[in-house]
Amino acid sequence: MTISTRRRFLEALTAAACSAAPPADAWDKVPGILQRIQPPRFPKRDFDITGFGASGDGESDSTEAFRRAIAACSRAGGGRVVVPPGRYLTGAIHLRSGVNLHVAEGAVVLFSTEPNRYLPAVFTRWEGLECMNYSPLIYAFEQENIAITGAGTLDGQAGPAHWWPWKGRTEYGWTRGEPQQQAARNRLMRMAERDVPPAQRTFGDGDFLRPQFIQPCRCANVLIEGVTIRNSPMWEIHPVLSRNVTVRNVRVISHGPNNDGCNPESSADVLIENCEFDTGDDCIAIKSGRNRDGRRLAVPSENIVIRGCRMKDGHGGVTIGSEISGGARWIFAEECRMDSPNLDRVLRIKTNSVRGGTVEHIYLRNIEVGQVADAVVHIDFHYEEGNAGPHMPVVRNIEVRDLTCRKSRQAVALRGYKEAPITRVRLERCTFENVERANVVEYVEELALADVTINGKPAT
Repeated sequence: MTISTRRRFLEALTAAACSAAPPADAWDKVPGILQRIQPPRFPKRDFDITGFGASGDGESDSTEAFRRAIAACSRAGGGRVVVPPGRYLTGAIHLRSGVNLHVAEGAVVLFSTEPNRYLPAVFTRWEGLECMNYSPLIYAFEQENIAITGAGTLDGQAGPAHWWPWKGRTEYGWTRGEPQQQAARNRLMRMAERDVPPAQRTFGDGDFLRPQFIQPCRCANVLIEGVTIRNSPMWEIHPVLSRNVTVRNVRVISHGPNNDGCNPESSADVLIENCEFDTGDDCIAIKSGRNRDGRRLAVPSENIVIRGCRMKDGHGGVTIGSEISGGARWIFAEECRMDSPNLDRVLRIKTNSVRGGTVEHIYLRNIEVGQVADAVVHIDFHYEEGNAGPHMPVVRNIEVRDLTCRKSRQAVALRGYKEAPITRVRLERCTFENVERANVVEYVEELALADVTINGKPAT
């Protein structure tokens, strides 16, 4: 991609929301979003990785076979790179335009636990900050028409013995005196605050910043469908600065640190449907960069539709933040089911005055909840650093309709700032049963409740 092409790409990500007035009913906007989200199509050509030297014995290194098959497929004008039944050990996989990585039923792609298999470093966004770091396990940079499909399994093989200890927490296998990520994480944050160019923010061997599992970065026309994803080093599905993204019928099962299920970041026109999330962090977490780095790019996540998903364990079912300095808008979630004593919240918005950002036009409807451990609707301006910076967050136009929850600690916990209140939150036709504690409402303006009951009594 040339510099001018990149500029046009970033402009396209933000143009849609700036050009149209809000419809009378926000949900009337959804058909137009879905019309723009069209999964890529691929020529009917197959490139079986075993024909390029891959072995399905689970022990032989198939990295080079994946690379050759992907290169051949892309040179031919696109098609499927097929992973047949078997167990295939590999390092980083880099997708190219026109390639559908098809993991057949009965196939398991095992990703090496040796960090050097994810070097040299690539351009990435790590916890909302641009840098050069370990390659994500499956990575694409400035590619178009790419996919990961099939009924097979992608296994990152992360756990208490590999990757997770780098978080620096004993519950994930770390012991005192062992290496961990904190020093490098702090260094990266200092670099971003000093506007060190991202290409000079070089990390990798010896820095212990865990790679993401799947990251299309600055890509267009992306499909991830059908696969099961297990045991990631950190974030699982992480589209960055990408557009026209479909994540469909995917199962994510991974309970490690920062193991978010799907994290669209500064991306537009995204559909997440009929997926199952059982995670160690947020199930879906919408992001747009952290602090000064997020404000430097100033590209929001927008026009995102979530429907028909099932959320089990996790910190939040649908979360926005905390790396949200570029903002988020026009987020829709419907027909989702959430239920677990280890799922904390249904809708979670987390930010503070260090991160700032504008979060607006967030709509949920027809949500069925068995139980959550904390508040059903949770908006928190006191996350992590709290009110310690000059960048006042803006959160407004939040609506939840037709939600039923059978058990929770609170129905809502809304904590804004006196100088920056949360504005225009509406709950309509919502039922909250077996609520343990009173709601928390701090610095909220225009809170509206219509046909809402809590423990059988009308909420006022």
